[in-house]
Amino acid sequence: MNPKPTRTERDSMGTLAVPAEALYGAQTQRAVDNFPISGRGMPPAFIRALVMVKQAAAQANRKLAQIPEPLATAIDAACQQLLDMDDDALRAHFPIDVFQTGSGTSSNMNANEVIATLASRTLGEAVHPNDHVNAGQSSNDAIPTALHLSAALALHRQLLPALDHLAQVTRHKSASVHRHVKTGRTHLMDAMPVRMSQVLQGWAHQVEAGAEQLRGLQPALLQLAQGGTAVGTGVNAHPQFSQAFAAELSALTGLPFRPADSFFAAMGSQDTAVAVSGACKRVAVSLMKIANDLRWMNSGPLAGLAEIELQALQPGSSIMPSKVNPVIPEATTMVAAQVIGLDAAITIAGQSGNFELNVMLPLIASNLLESTTLLANASRLLADKAIASFTVNEQRLQDALSRNPILVTALNPLIGYERAAEIAKQAYKEGRPILDVAAEKTDLGRERLAELLNPAKLTGAD
Repeated sequence: MNPKPTRTERDSMGTLAVPAEALYGAQTQRAVDNFPISGRGMPPAFIRALVMVKQAAAQANRKLAQIPEPLATAIDAACQQLLDMDDDALRAHFPIDVFQTGSGTSSNMNANEVIATLASRTLGEAVHPNDHVNAGQSSNDAIPTALHLSAALALHRQLLPALDHLAQVTRHKSASVHRHVKTGRTHLMDAMPVRMSQVLQGWAHQVEAGAEQLRGLQPALLQLAQGGTAVGTGVNAHPQFSQAFAAELSALTGLPFRPADSFFAAMGSQDTAVAVSGACKRVAVSLMKIANDLRWMNSGPLAGLAEIELQALQPGSSIMPSKVNPVIPEATTMVAAQVIGLDAAITIAGQSGNFELNVMLPLIASNLLESTTLLANASRLLADKAIASFTVNEQRLQDALSRNPILVTALNPLIGYERAAEIAKQAYKEGRPILDVAAEKTDLGRERLAELLNPAKLTGAD
């Protein structure tokens, strides 16, 4: 087998063989050689954010006359060339593992080298990855900036729209099932009745509250470390660079980015990312609850609750014919479990802000983007293939309601807790409707009892 052709590249540590067709240089190759750990590169959303950082930096440096205009224009064009690639093509130029140097310096230099190569080809003269592409920057402010940028875009473009969709679908479904009254359950045991609409309204509120918390964190994500350079002091950057950079990035994305109130905090900690991850975990917990409610309500069809029937999407068993499983809720619970685990890793990584720099930035960025993507995709599937399409088994609901001894709770104010408990126990023991036993044990009259024990009226909703 013939080895792939290589070329020789040089950096401050010496020479190194690099694949002949690669756009990157020696520093990227060293990182590829040093970190054969997971085989998983940085997410395309993060790579795109890092390229946008370089593009905005070039535009700011051009306006501030920090690099010649032809160089800045070539860098700008090179960045756009990368942003126009699909994810697979982009990944080929950014091969460094997630588990790399904790500052993300390897990924930063990877971007610098690739952009410098493309810009040099366009310009017809050498564009230096450090002196030109990285002008006014450090890995220590560029990577935290790309982390905030990628997370802000993921919330704005993916997760928040998906959560809004889930909430809207759930509220719409709530209106369509309002007439259905079901047995409520606490501790998984029969309780007072509720309307199906009330159950779904509770779900919708959970989703909306989670989305609102994420929206509340978006302004913090819009504060950027860019301009702090090496340790937060801004060494080697133009005094107006941070403001110019934020303006250019805002123009590129349509989001109102601004310099961080404290570059030292923005680089030495990742508290905002930890908070966003925590809010994602909240959403995951909500989705877990909703998915499990759907699974319980769908259970059966003979030996379970069978209150609803989820849309049949695929055969459920390789051995049991006709079996159909609640696959979308199950997938959602796995997503929730994964996001909770990713949050635990981000929490630990957030503690690794040693003095002037957090040193688990690639892990935080990768996990946060994985969480937002998983939650966005699962939310849309849960909305469209589970909640929107389930049907209600009205007969099953009525059969359970008519035998529910807990309905006797409505008689407490009239006959007292102890007498009500006796009626409930007898009804349960004899398997009789609570109305029949109450009519025998009280002088309230069957017509009044029917009104008092009407499950629909006991839900408190018209």
